[in-house]
Amino acid sequence: MVANRQDTRMTVEEWRALERVSEVKHEYIDGYVYAMAGGSKAHSRIAMNISSLLDAAFGDGPCIAYNSDAATRVSESRYTYADVVVSCSDRDQATRAMTEVQEPRLIVEVLSESTERKDRGRKADDYRACPSLQEYVLVGTEYQRVEVYRRTAEGWGLFRFYGPSEVMELTSVSAHLPVAAIYRRTDVPEAAPA
Repeated sequence: MVANRQDTRMTVEEWRALERVSEVKHEYIDGYVYAMAGGSKAHSRIAMNISSLLDAAFGDGPCIAYNSDAATRVSESRYTYADVVVSCSDRDQATRAMTEVQEPRLIVEVLSESTERKDRGRKADDYRACPSLQEYVLVGTEYQRVEVYRRTAEGWGLFRFYGPSEVMELTSVSAHLPVAAIYRRTDVPEAAPA
């Protein structure tokens, strides 16, 4: 999704009040709100596939996958709408009153031409600074390629690229997702254009 900044600064509480009544979602970054624009149908389908695969993998366990309708608290002054976010915390169980994931363990962003730079740059930096986050996944839409970044004792690093015939391992939530299933029912090609 693409974000467009509004010039008016507001507090987190003012942003929360706005989100309760607005038909458009807004990310909150250091007092500024950024209206979110929609993505392609392939982008939406990929995010939905990942959420469904994770939900099936988790069963009735403690981890829950949320889509981009739930905001993610990255820090006290940064709230984003990731394509998929997983929490295994008791604080983040699904309730009607809560609208924000407080302790994300895994975040997935589906890349698009308009968001890739931000998802690899500022957002990636913000996510890596979040103490509860253990894995950050970037999912390509130009062709079938998934990147998994993982927190280790030495810090963050690229763990692995996965292609269409492989099964992605997510150690932070003990899940294995076939890459082909992530792209099911989309027109994203298996290989990069020549």
